[in-house]
Amino acid sequence: MEPTLTARQARLTALGAQGLVKGRPATVTSRSVGRVLKQLHLLQIDSVNVLSRSHYLPLFSRLGPYDTAVPDRLASKAPRQMVEYWAHEASYVRPELFPDLRTVQRRVWMTAHSLPTEVKNRLSEQILGLLAGGPPLTAREIADRLGGGEVRTKDNWGWNWNASKRVLEDLFASGLLSSAGRTPQFERLYAPTAAVHPAGPAALESSDPQEAVLRLTELAARAHGVATVRCLADYFRLPQRETASAAAVLVRMGKLRRVRVAGWRSPAYLHAETVIPRRSSARALLSPFDSMVFERKRLEALFGFRYRLEIYTPPAARRYGYYVLPFLLGEEFAARVDLKADRSNKALLVQAAHREDGAPARTAVELAAELRMMADWLGLDDVIVKPSGDLAEALKLAVCRE
Repeated sequence: MEPTLTARQARLTALGAQGLVKGRPATVTSRSVGRVLKQLHLLQIDSVNVLSRSHYLPLFSRLGPYDTAVPDRLASKAPRQMVEYWAHEASYVRPELFPDLRTVQRRVWMTAHSLPTEVKNRLSEQILGLLAGGPPLTAREIADRLGGGEVRTKDNWGWNWNASKRVLEDLFASGLLSSAGRTPQFERLYAPTAAVHPAGPAALESSDPQEAVLRLTELAARAHGVATVRCLADYFRLPQRETASAAAVLVRMGKLRRVRVAGWRSPAYLHAETVIPRRSSARALLSPFDSMVFERKRLEALFGFRYRLEIYTPPAARRYGYYVLPFLLGEEFAARVDLKADRSNKALLVQAAHREDGAPARTAVELAAELRMMADWLGLDDVIVKPSGDLAEALKLAVCRE
């Protein structure tokens, strides 16, 4: 008979697997960042910079204030401990995951599949030849050196990308090109993968597809603690059918256990090495792209916390705001705040603050302390709370006392 986890055990298991139950370390080093990456396996990248680059925030949530030059260095200096590739979405991943991810990813979004074959092949050869043995280049620099690309195209999102850019993205998705780093404007610097990846040309060796899914499914189980097949597949965007088969194999191998979670309809899987924490002392603001909140249905099932990203929602239709971060306090999500870094005035703006049902009385005080810490980390002098949301008044008073 499958064991059953209580709802609280499932919550604590999930938080523990994501490194969100303990306090932060007194000092943060490159090893600290490496340990977080090893636990999460990926840091999602996003171009939105209204607060901070998205891949910096999960590290702050788990480590507290740290020097962002550390992950930058791990991603751009040899031997790299972080490389860019498609995982959940565009992400920094541990280098050893690249071959397996490359094997299972079948990306066609915004790539050159719709270009004439002759144009695609010719530009591929030109781009690879341009980058071979030369310095890493941005997409703009590559397009300029190729004469801007001979064919102009328009994708479904309405952005105009020239042909060289589309082929460049195709080469990145195929794994032939990688990122050697980012410019101050966060433009990717493209280079041959063999010149960037710590394993060199060996990084391009193919993995067995079934073994790749098996390994990635186990890693997703470790990162989740407890999860359904849907959640396991979502972490690295694996096919659900193959993930279900992999989970069954991992059960037979003794690496996963089938369990039931109180209140869940679907069966779940618990990694055999998972330790269920007894309590959580967490206090953290989580990025909308944090791996803890990847799967919104799982988040709601675990915490009763309904969370949606409203960046692409028309302003008048937004309920909570543009860039809303959930606030984790202990083992519950106690609030959510819409944040913006006003860099010209050196202030962290709380555009709106909302309390969750059943939030502890100390929520405003704890959130104020977290916001002050975040402002200091971002190099901002002040925290300004605007009068929007049912937590705003109490939070403003708490911020003033900080």
